[in-house]
Amino acid sequence: MLAFYELLIIVAVVTSSSASLVFHEGRSSHPSGFVSHGATPDDQTITLRVALASNDIAGLESKMMSMSTPGSHDFRRWLSADEVKSFVAPSDATVAAFNTFAQDNGLETSVISPNGDWVSFTTTVGHANTLFGASFQTFTHGSIAEPLVRTLSVSLPSELVGHVDTIHPTTSFGEPDARLTPMDFVTVEKRAVSASCNSTITPVCLQQLYGIPAIPAAADQRNILLVTGYVQEFAEIADISTFLKQFRPEIDPTTTFNVETVDNGTNPQIPTGTGQEANLDMEYTMGVASGVPVTFLSNGNTDFLTGLADTVAFLVGNLSLPSVMTTSYGANENTVAVSLATKICNGYMALGARGVSVIHASGDGGVRGNHDGLNTTCPSDMFIPVFPASCPFVTAVGATVDIEPERAINFTGGGFSNVFPRPSYQATVVSEFLDTIPSNFTGVFNSSGRAYPDVAAQGWNIQAVGEGEVISSGGTSASAPIFASVIALINDQLLAAGKPVLGFLNPFIYSTASNAFTDITIGKNTGVHCPSTVSAFTATTGWDATSGFGTPVFSKLLAAAMAA
Repeated sequence: MLAFYELLIIVAVVTSSSASLVFHEGRSSHPSGFVSHGATPDDQTITLRVALASNDIAGLESKMMSMSTPGSHDFRRWLSADEVKSFVAPSDATVAAFNTFAQDNGLETSVISPNGDWVSFTTTVGHANTLFGASFQTFTHGSIAEPLVRTLSVSLPSELVGHVDTIHPTTSFGEPDARLTPMDFVTVEKRAVSASCNSTITPVCLQQLYGIPAIPAAADQRNILLVTGYVQEFAEIADISTFLKQFRPEIDPTTTFNVETVDNGTNPQIPTGTGQEANLDMEYTMGVASGVPVTFLSNGNTDFLTGLADTVAFLVGNLSLPSVMTTSYGANENTVAVSLATKICNGYMALGARGVSVIHASGDGGVRGNHDGLNTTCPSDMFIPVFPASCPFVTAVGATVDIEPERAINFTGGGFSNVFPRPSYQATVVSEFLDTIPSNFTGVFNSSGRAYPDVAAQGWNIQAVGEGEVISSGGTSASAPIFASVIALINDQLLAAGKPVLGFLNPFIYSTASNAFTDITIGKNTGVHCPSTVSAFTATTGWDATSGFGTPVFSKLLAAAMAA
């Protein structure tokens, strides 16, 4: 689908000296903050990843939606790795077409995903420019240590049209800082409420607020909670132990977690500020999902989008999977090539079909993207969605603050995708929300797009431990692992009752579980640095684009899960 944001539109078939080329994807300019230093030298090498088209992705979507919809004949009959592969793997014709192309052009390729749908090769920039009608340039950004090599447009040889989904990295730039912890907390309003949890949120506060049980789960290895780590974020054992001692003293502070790695990831114990995000995520999964086995997945790729793609491809082909996966990183949707975003999103769909609840933070710039900063143009009416929160096959979690009552905090990410259309499970509630927006609303957004967030959880004054010290943190990056912990604890009880895990959550949340949340009706997601008068979405009765359906009521959500 064509992105709603501005793209370079080329509809003609162009030719090179070697083959006919058909325009595949492009953008009119590079994202703000990046600086072009001109054409990359032709003799510089570049490694490209090619996503081969899956043989029946539409069939997988149909199957997954059926399995995740309450009342369906195959509800929660999740697929095996081989069953998913039968949909995801490229056809013999696609493999043959690509192999012939590679051989004819002297490319040595490697299959880099278990299902064979991702391959890579290294060539020179000059050769890549010729093969794909590209014009690679070198870009820098003040927040990125190494320069990027990217092109503003890419084409496919005619013999690969229909056989290739995306080529990366080409037109995707990604985010200089993919972490979703707000960069500046100073201007967030704080209400003077007497309850202690209005000033400091701890696991005990969450247990009281949402009715989360403190009784340890059964440590069932079928119910692993996976925390992903990107961009050199590491989970520090000493900090997690200190956190458990202080905030969950009934849990053994030597409780361990497993580590998995992708792209040569590591988890070094170097408490030098490289674990702020990873520590927060791990502390609020291990500290809230009592007894649930937790795994930290460290992706070693310094490019966030490549890391996302490789992590999803790795997991989809694994025989053993977690039941819940939480991610607290994201990028502005308009920095990601539509084809790459679609490929990654379809990977999340495949994980959902295998019974994984994929949970993502919704972003920390309100309606204005991944982050907002002091240079944010607040009066701008063009809203910027965040990916992967905007993918319809993930459950996006927004942030709340305060206790009596809870309200949507100003930085909570929410809005409408410019890439993904509104899924069927959202049809009614989103239409009702759109009816509440006043006629003189100045915000510009794609009202037919996938709307997010789906739910919310506390995301401010979160007590965490970093570098040995208790710190007050926040962001939807805290909200996501909190909600993921709730789902993991419900899975624990489902498995104990002989029932399957929840898997892809959204059709369930938007139907039989829609009343299992505390409706949030206060708040506006303007972003941290923008005044409350600027255009943004306002919390209202029912689902809204600031807090989704609201925050979980554990007993109601468990009852709905058991009854479905």
